[in-house]
Amino acid sequence: MAVVGRTPAMVALLVLAAAAAVAGLPAINVTTMAFEEGYAPLFGHDNILRSADDRTVSLLLDRSTGSGFISSSMYQHGFFTASIKLPSDYTAGVVVAFYASNGDVFEKRHDELDFEFLGNIRGKPWRVQTNVYGNGSVSRGREERYVLPFDPTTEFHRYSILWTAAAVAFYVDDVPVREVRRSAAMAGDFPAKPMSLYATVWDASTWATSGGRYRVNYRYGPFVASFTDLALAGCRVDPALLRTGPAAEECAEAEEALRASEPAVMTLEKQQAMRRFREQNMVYSYCYDALRYPVPFPECDVVESERRRFKSSGHLRFAFRRQQQRRRRAGRPATNKQDT
Repeated sequence: MAVVGRTPAMVALLVLAAAAAVAGLPAINVTTMAFEEGYAPLFGHDNILRSADDRTVSLLLDRSTGSGFISSSMYQHGFFTASIKLPSDYTAGVVVAFYASNGDVFEKRHDELDFEFLGNIRGKPWRVQTNVYGNGSVSRGREERYVLPFDPTTEFHRYSILWTAAAVAFYVDDVPVREVRRSAAMAGDFPAKPMSLYATVWDASTWATSGGRYRVNYRYGPFVASFTDLALAGCRVDPALLRTGPAAEECAEAEEALRASEPAVMTLEKQQAMRRFREQNMVYSYCYDALRYPVPFPECDVVESERRRFKSSGHLRFAFRRQQQRRRRAGRPATNKQDT
C-alpha cells in the first residue's frame, strides 16, 4: 500500500477499514488522542521517539535498554486501543506488549489484561498472546496464543481491549478474537480493580521464542515498535482514592454507557467472526491444556470439534498447524518475507 503523503494514522485507518470489511463487520469508531493527552514515558526515555504531531510514538529496544509508556490516569473499565507496527526481520526474544495492569499499586493481588507480541527467528511469524489475570491469579494463567492472518511488520493494525464489569474482550482490527465473560465461579480471578494502560518493548530471551532457545540478537537491532491511533475510553479514577473504597459507584454511569457501546455488544456477526478467527489462527488455549489444568476453568466454553484440533498440552496439532500455514501463504503476496 502506498503511503506517500499519508500519516501513519491515515494508513492505519485504511488497513482497519479493509480488515473489518473482509470480516463483514463495521469499523469501531473511537476518538484518538495525541500522546501527551493520555500517556507519559515510563522507562527508557532516550528510546522513546515521538512524531512532530505527537500522535505516533516509537519504542526502541537496543543493547542498553528497552522502553515503555504508561497512561496518565487509571481506569475502572473501558475500551483501550492502539494501532501497532511491529519490528521486522530477526526478532527472536523480543516482546512488545500493550496491556492494562495495576501491579504498581497492588503488587501481590494485581489485575492484568495483556496483548503480548512474541518475536521469532527470520522467516517465522510473530505470535500474539492474550492473558487475563485477576487478584494476583498468575498461577492460574489464562493464556491463549494466535498467529496473525497478516504481516504485522509492514503496516499498522489496531489492537483493542474491552473491559467491563461483565466481560473482557480482545479485538484485532475491530474483529473480536477472544471473550471472557465473568461468572460467579471465577470469583476474584476476574479483574476488578482500576488499572493503567502500558506499552513496552523488552528483552524476554529467557522464554519468548521456543522457550528461550532463541535469544535476542542485537546485531539486528534496534528493534522498533511504533504506536498510533491511541485511544482511552473509560472512567478515570484518582489513585489516591483506591484504598478508601471501590470505584464502582463513581463510575456507574460510565459503566452503563460502556456496556451499551458498540465494542461491548457481541452481535451474532461478531460471534461468527470470532469463531472464524479462532479456528484459523489460534495455536494454544489454556482451555484445552489438560496437562496444566485437568479440570477446565469455569469460563471455558469447550467445543468438542475445536478441542479435537488441540493436543492435551493445549497446543494445536501439527496437521492443523500446516493448514494454517497454507492459508497464510495463500493470502499473502509472493514477496512476503514472513511466510512460515
